Amino acid sequence: MVLTEGAPVAEAVLPVAEFRDHLRLGRGFADVGAEDAALVGYLRAALAAIEGRTAKALLARAFTLSLPRWRWGDMQTLPIAPVSAVAELRLIDSAGAVSVADRASWRLVQDMARPRLVAVGALLPRIPTDGRVEVAFTAGFGPAWADLPVDLAQAVFLLAAQYFEFRHDSAGDGAGMPFGVSALIERWRTVRVLGGGA
Repeated sequence: MVLTEGAPVAEAVLPVAEFRDHLRLGRGFADVGAEDAALVGYLRAALAAIEGRTAKALLARAFTLSLPRWRWGDMQTLPIAPVSAVAELRLIDSAGAVSVADRASWRLVQDMARPRLVAVGALLPRIPTDGRVEVAFTAGFGPAWADLPVDLAQAVFLLAAQYFEFRHDSAGDGAGMPFGVSALIERWRTVRVLGGGA
């Protein structure tokens, strides 16, 4: 299984000004542009860390899941939520020829923990021998920062602030997520069973 992100979150969507206010940083100085570039990096790092811990895409964007076979013949879970739409299933044979699966043969079941594709008939479309399927979908709470649940947005700010505060500390504390961040994201975490495939 390979999950790829179509494009990173656009910088214009990131709440740099709000994060600057959160940190109580000044404005109007000559080096504000360079500082804002660093703040974007801290926000991106915090987003990635929280998405990794929760298996949630915070801001909506396109993803592609590539699979050599379905985990179950009639159902396949998607590794990240919330999924708002599946654009298509591309069936790719061993020679690289692509065909698009009939939309009438599958449907998306939206779920905050385990979104999944479900066969409309007995089985999902057949993946070619020695080939793969690519599932193109959109995941995320929405395209704007305001679409995020308040607790997840606050967790991003808290974690990004920690990255900012310890930016010169090469040793770091190695403790992982701060308690406040962990408490905020705990209810959003997906419990994995059956080796992560459920």
